[in-house]
Amino acid sequence: MADTKSNSSILIPITLTVTLGGFLFGYDTAVISGTVGALKAFFVTPYGMGETASNSFLGFVVSSALIGCILGGILGGWISRRLGRKQGLILSAILFLISAFGSAMPELPTKALGTADHLQVYWFIMYRMLGGVGIGLASMLSPLYIAEIAPADRRGQLVSLNQLAIVSGILLVYFVNYYIAGCGDEEWLQTVGWRWMFASESIPAFVFLVALFFIPDTPRSLLLKGKDQQAVEVLTKINGPEKTPEILKEIKSSLQQTSAKLLSFGFLIIATGISLAVLQQCIGINAVLYYAPEIFKTMGGSTDSAMLQTVIVGGINLLFTLVAIFTVDRYGRKSLMLIGGVGMALAMAGLGFSFYCRWHWMTTLLFMLFYVACFAMSWGPVTWVLLSEIFPNKIRSSALAIAVAAMWIANQIVSWTFPMMDQNSWLTETFNHGFAYWVYGSASAFSVFFVWRFIPETKGKTLEETEQLWK
Repeated sequence: MADTKSNSSILIPITLTVTLGGFLFGYDTAVISGTVGALKAFFVTPYGMGETASNSFLGFVVSSALIGCILGGILGGWISRRLGRKQGLILSAILFLISAFGSAMPELPTKALGTADHLQVYWFIMYRMLGGVGIGLASMLSPLYIAEIAPADRRGQLVSLNQLAIVSGILLVYFVNYYIAGCGDEEWLQTVGWRWMFASESIPAFVFLVALFFIPDTPRSLLLKGKDQQAVEVLTKINGPEKTPEILKEIKSSLQQTSAKLLSFGFLIIATGISLAVLQQCIGINAVLYYAPEIFKTMGGSTDSAMLQTVIVGGINLLFTLVAIFTVDRYGRKSLMLIGGVGMALAMAGLGFSFYCRWHWMTTLLFMLFYVACFAMSWGPVTWVLLSEIFPNKIRSSALAIAVAAMWIANQIVSWTFPMMDQNSWLTETFNHGFAYWVYGSASAFSVFFVWRFIPETKGKTLEETEQLWK
């Protein structure tokens, strides 16, 4: 019992520190939801574009951070190998800080503070992209770090804590946006309020940066860099002196028995990881999270009520992520993914019909909450668990980087195209805002088939045992 407490006493603080990367991932990606209307009025409308061009440009401004996320995901593998998992996370924290201040004050390089106009939109986009690089790095490195440091019997739960941190960041920023929006009228929100929303991210980013200096790198990362003694020390602190020699031998054997070529285990494993990551976005979750206030406004709500309903969405997201954390190591990854996929398909179909048939706004809200609940208990956290553990040790950082980059590309496409589907005059007149949700519902239905056919069950297996599934 003493050993277990000792292990937990170091494992939990390390995990919580690393999950701050996930917290900022959620905070940064969702902070945009409260600013969509303001960004449209401040940066887009003054250009006087036509409907299609305006909707496309708004989608690009809102989703611009995702271009950086793609770059961060691509670079993540190289950075994690060259710098290590810990140093890569430190870099992401620095980028979060720069982005928070720059997005709030995009005029500073060229104009005096407070004198920005729509011409500074490209500076704004640049700072959002820098923050996106930080998100891309954190989205890959945080679950990778946790998976490599966690014991096999607790890995699913601990990696799921990263998803809990993501949804906690989303929920907190919904509250922050709601509070800031209530500090002034609509005009104030469109000129000043949106700046405070972006600037608020600097606080958790600074905490994350400082906390990272007090944790070690992962044993596998240290071994890859030839720091065997440090790896032994970390393994001993987490697993105890009795288990360390066996675990160390298993890791070294895994690292030495294959070449470093990406396709050492074949193309199927890479294709599976990419497909899993892309499907997580094609089911439409970030269209809901990024545009939630605007969606609620299409239901007839005011800015204040839309912000409040968005907070409810964030609360459901957090609550059902807890369900996943307490069940992923008990019932397995595959079962949760299948149940969640079926639920999301039904919810999106219902959501589309609720708009199309002009049902009461409460019915629409219930379908949306049901969808978010199904995602939060399955494809939200469990996708990250699977991506962090299905790739073999020797290629894990490179393969995970490719999967994460593919995920952010899919996210970019979904986020960019949602306004083009939801605000298009012909689609709105024909489907009354229901069309996009049927598209996402179809993707959810396909996700059920994909998991059933291609995803192995990894519950209870060490990373080295999971590696054998692909040989």
